[in-house]
Amino acid sequence: MDPVIQVRDLTKTYKDTTALDRVSFDIERNTIYGLLGRNGAGKTTAMSILTAQNFATSGSVRVFGEDPYENARVLSRICFVRESQKYPDEANATIAFRTARLFFPNWDQGLAEELIDDFQLPMKTTIKKLSRGQLSAVGVIIGLASRAEITFFDEPYLGLDAVARQTFYDRLLADYAEHPRTVILSSHLIDEISNLIERVLVIDKGRILMDQSTDEARDRATNLVGERDLVERFIGSHEVLHRENLGRTASVTFLGQLTDAERREAGNLGLELAPVSLQQLIVRMTQTGGSPATDSPAQEGALR
Repeated sequence: MDPVIQVRDLTKTYKDTTALDRVSFDIERNTIYGLLGRNGAGKTTAMSILTAQNFATSGSVRVFGEDPYENARVLSRICFVRESQKYPDEANATIAFRTARLFFPNWDQGLAEELIDDFQLPMKTTIKKLSRGQLSAVGVIIGLASRAEITFFDEPYLGLDAVARQTFYDRLLADYAEHPRTVILSSHLIDEISNLIERVLVIDKGRILMDQSTDEARDRATNLVGERDLVERFIGSHEVLHRENLGRTASVTFLGQLTDAERREAGNLGLELAPVSLQQLIVRMTQTGGSPATDSPAQEGALR
């Protein structure tokens, strides 16, 4: 491993609320991460502390081996694009990009101009009069054109339509291939970014629930559908994340992979096996806190 960020026992409390609870993880160099979790899980708090925009209650953070707080050597190598980014009232996109050029030594003006065309961004309109999607485009352009060694995107594409979001994803991958760096994407659009991210970091209730490669995460769970009694007998000791029943049919999502012999047995029993998408896995794990589903009455409804 070649970590550019090292976090150890990081805790952040606000009065009676614990936003981060002794969190430890590493962020590797030149890797695209998905920082995922529910609203209020602690994602933005973590990013704010890593970029020295907030203080930890306890624990340590090292970025490029140093404490980032009031450290120009570190902060000049980081770009943090956040959903709630503020700009001066009279600023327009031209001023925002001109200012960004002063902060980021790797700024690529040619790329910025290409992205301005891609997003059809009005440059002379004051930022406070831009639409939500146009405001998001300003942040996306800064994040990409900065070519910072570490770039955080905290839900920066809210308000962008599907075409604009795909433009962002395509541009990010293309530029990352030519200019590798560390990118941390925080998003609720997990299915959309699942093919972008190389590692998954899931925070739930202030704690790390998952920290592994995207391929490993995809292989963690399986969905099984079939006659209820056969399904329940087949599941055995596997850790169940979610159950749904519809009449005599059951759909169960469980952790762990089946052996070839188990797959043949499932086929012989008429049971259907299906992979679990990254979004489904994270939704189910955060619903249960990473614990097995309880034996309370299963939900009635459409099977997934």
